[in-house]
Amino acid sequence: MVNQAFMSWLLESSIPSIRYQAYTHLMGLHEDHPDVIQAKHAIMETGPVPAILGRQTEAGHWKIDKSFYTPKYISSHWSMLLLAELSVEPSDPRFQRGAEHMLNATETKSPSWLQKERPGLACFWGDMLQYVAYAGRIDELQSVIQFLIQEVTTRRGVCNHNGGLPCAWGIVRSLWGLGAIPLTQRTPEISQAIETGITFLLDNHSLVEANYPVPENGKIHPLWFDLSFPLFYQVDILFTLRVLADLDVLNHPSAKPALDWLEQLQREDGHWHGHNPYRQRTYKQLGDAEEIHRWVSLQAARILQQAGRLELHA
Repeated sequence: MVNQAFMSWLLESSIPSIRYQAYTHLMGLHEDHPDVIQAKHAIMETGPVPAILGRQTEAGHWKIDKSFYTPKYISSHWSMLLLAELSVEPSDPRFQRGAEHMLNATETKSPSWLQKERPGLACFWGDMLQYVAYAGRIDELQSVIQFLIQEVTTRRGVCNHNGGLPCAWGIVRSLWGLGAIPLTQRTPEISQAIETGITFLLDNHSLVEANYPVPENGKIHPLWFDLSFPLFYQVDILFTLRVLADLDVLNHPSAKPALDWLEQLQREDGHWHGHNPYRQRTYKQLGDAEEIHRWVSLQAARILQQAGRLELHA
């Protein structure tokens, strides 16, 4: 249960994206509601979105790029990922220029990357598919979609950075990208890949036990058990539950322990406390510690609401 005080706390945020997502994702207000319209307009005027777009060049890339991937986490790829997370207006010409830049920048690289037997790049392509789909240009990434299908169904997320073993991060990011494809455009292959990924995450392994493959003497990354925002190619339980919510599979029996775990992390004041583990390497306009608490609280509440475990009360 969350009460009006919790909602008021979210809506006191200085980040318009938090207010917009609270109105639409938690309260279920329509896009034509005055409060939603006001918050959506503010996204493009104040806070992190104009700060990120302000560092973009007319050509569509970011001024600080050494490549579209570096420096982490302010170059073009990461900036585009953040803009989509922040509910940027997808038709905005600057966001569209960013999508065009990334499509052009990867056009010559993708064939060699995608043809490698064990590229370990599912997290990159899953992220890119997510924000390119958000830009409405999903048809331009068909080779990437096929790659991610094979990554999940055949290679099972095998990654050189995980000792040549299947990687839960790669599977989750692949599902995040594939989940951005509208239901009406999902082929049987895409649907099968999504099912295979869910089986890997929930049936073959356990989110809370974190018994995913790791190299000998290795261990699951400590971020897995944190509540973090933003994450880039990394994954934690909270982000995984977000992906499962987007895929509408929170009713899967094996998701219950992770939902229990998330419920238990709610504090007495009704909030969840989060972390921004890369705050020194990304945009400071994403907010201070209090705003990060709001980000993860918004996401946790949305997940639990969709799972039928949370109600809004005045």
